[in-house]
Amino acid sequence: MRFEVERKFLVADEGWRAGVTSRRRLTDGLIGQFETGNKVRVRLDEGRAWLTVKGERVGLGRPEFEYEIPRGDAESMLSLVCETCFIEKTRHCVPYAGLVWEVDVYGGILEGMILAEVELDHEGQAFERPAWLGREVTGDPRFRQSALLRRFGESRRVITLEEVLAAPS
Repeated sequence: MRFEVERKFLVADEGWRAGVTSRRRLTDGLIGQFETGNKVRVRLDEGRAWLTVKGERVGLGRPEFEYEIPRGDAESMLSLVCETCFIEKTRHCVPYAGLVWEVDVYGGILEGMILAEVELDHEGQAFERPAWLGREVTGDPRFRQSALLRRFGESRRVITLEEVLAAPS
């Protein structure tokens, strides 16, 4: 089991693009979410597919379990179980001050939204913030993928960053 500790931020400008060392396209679909905050999602990229089970949050972290699955199974889950309500994004890896920042540029239902996150070893870990980083949204329920998917499910149209920011937190 892995205990994931991550911090999530808005992006203030395009300065991160100069530091990109790799990128990959991801598709995420929510299979189930529970009142405790536990969730199960399916994800695929160009080369593999996997299921992720995330446990209840404890501070900034949560237990995480990942299981690789056949690509065909993931594609079927996205189309049959997730009912075409999924998140598409291109994840850019940007090393900075000893950590790797993941900058997600969303497409599809979240076209135009850009968020950055960094995984830490522990909750109290100090880190240097890049100049292109904007406001922190860690713990803001409006920026959880499940909330973004739910908002899309209610409106059935592209959701903008402005709409997310205007929603009650």
